[in-house]
Amino acid sequence: METDRDETLIDALDALLEEERRTLLSGDLTAIRGLLERKEALVEQLGALEGAAQRELEGLQVKALRNQALLDGTLRGIRTVANRMGTLRRIRRTLETYDEAGRRQEVTTQPDHQVEKRA
Repeated sequence: METDRDETLIDALDALLEEERRTLLSGDLTAIRGLLERKEALVEQLGALEGAAQRELEGLQVKALRNQALLDGTLRGIRTVANRMGTLRRIRRTLETYDEAGRRQEVTTQPDHQVEKRA
């Protein structure tokens, strides 16, 4: 039998999962950490309950899995951007050419950090 406390916890976690989804979709990555801490606390409290309604818990699981897929996609995107930025930094420091025998050569350049002043 579901108690008022059970229902309150389920509703709170449901609302938090919706907030997490909106936050992930908006790209506000700084807010994710706080949401994660709140979610962990709610899940821990929910885990301590006996006889929580199975139907409501299944709905929460679907939402949690949906949010996990969004988070995984976000992390893949961040890794892709980091890799791309690393590649661009490497390209700026080196010039790849081929010699007369067709072998690849890398020429390392020193970035010019000086600003040219003209009168």
